[in-house]
Amino acid sequence: MSRLRAGTAPRTAALVSCAALLIGGCAAPPALTALSGPASPPAATAESASGPTSPALRPIDPDRFRAAVERAAKRLMVPGAVVQLRTPQGNFRAAVGTAERGTAEPPTTRDHFRIASNTKTMTAALIGLLAQDGRLRLSDPVSDYVPGVPGGERITIEQLLTMRSGLYNYTDAPGLAASLDADPGRARTPRAMLDIAFRHPPDFPPGTSYAYSNTNYVLLGLVAEKAGGRPLARQFQDRLFTPLGLTGTSLPGVEDRSLPAPYAHGYMYGGTAYALVDRPYPADVRAAARSGKLRPVDYTHQNPSYATAAGGVISTADDLSTWIRALVTGKVFGPAFQRQWLHSPRAEDPGARDGQEYGYGIAHQRFGPDAAMYYHGGELPGYNSFIGYDPDHRVTLVIWTNLTVSPGGRATAIALLPTVLNQVYAGLSLPTGGG
Repeated sequence: MSRLRAGTAPRTAALVSCAALLIGGCAAPPALTALSGPASPPAATAESASGPTSPALRPIDPDRFRAAVERAAKRLMVPGAVVQLRTPQGNFRAAVGTAERGTAEPPTTRDHFRIASNTKTMTAALIGLLAQDGRLRLSDPVSDYVPGVPGGERITIEQLLTMRSGLYNYTDAPGLAASLDADPGRARTPRAMLDIAFRHPPDFPPGTSYAYSNTNYVLLGLVAEKAGGRPLARQFQDRLFTPLGLTGTSLPGVEDRSLPAPYAHGYMYGGTAYALVDRPYPADVRAAARSGKLRPVDYTHQNPSYATAAGGVISTADDLSTWIRALVTGKVFGPAFQRQWLHSPRAEDPGARDGQEYGYGIAHQRFGPDAAMYYHGGELPGYNSFIGYDPDHRVTLVIWTNLTVSPGGRATAIALLPTVLNQVYAGLSLPTGGG
């Protein structure tokens, strides 16, 4: 599940690498084919501009913006998609298709969905707050908080945050996907997921390289519980969700497979492995999906307890817009730690020229001469999403879809990103591809 699949990883990782300086990881941006559903409601401007608009930003026409999103979505065959965009010109929303196959109910920015690896931004933020409180230090070894971690006395909390521990990614284990398919409702504890990871040797010595691993963030959830003295869900609620007014955001309990109403159903073609380990669709599956002979599986109520601090949170587009902007603009941390957080991203591959960086639960990438974005992605069976904020131009962007991977193998929300950025930034002409 690469970026948990809860997030981004090969397929959804780099904002820029696959699309001429834009988008992430392993899947050059394409477009989505949306099942034809009701036309999206007018995506009207809501706020007036606060200050002059940068020449780096295009004037946004709501109808053109909505039409561009809808065309891109129809190339990917997603049942439904939502784009929530905020710029100095105002707020723009585009909703495509339906929140549930077989209905005419359009998705909205208030619909709940599983945000997958975007959860990591929250887990890292909680760790940062605990560091501010003096309850932990980022230089502490994980063994001070969680027993039984192989080599844990040599792995620091900071290395977990920045994906430099070398610990095996438990969602890559073939048996996990098979177990989820065989018993999708079963509760799975963080300790059980760590047991899977620790049966495999580390990928490299701590601090010597980068590799995206959900194991790191499952561990950080346990670190937060030990240092904070309370369950992770309670700390999320008290320290992040309530102070910021994120009323539609929660971390469900280990037995809870439900989503609060209203919610979008989530779909994917085939078994869980197509999300967890980036297994490509065989040619016959691609052909059957495109022809309509193969229908996607409804993964809405697969138990997400295997994701926890790495990808278990439920939220809405409205809440995520508030969250990513607050995180980047200093509404979560004090000034000193905020500076540390902003400067935490480091090149994932120092020899690469794609500019892709990862820090304390956040990615960063420049996708044009005048723009860069702090961002993350999320992917679980049923849902794909992207959150980002450009502090230079005050651009907030949230995209979610209720189909994990298009028939062509593209992470669907990430595939919509070039289409959206072409509408926002002057001078960009990013390829949007097919589904």
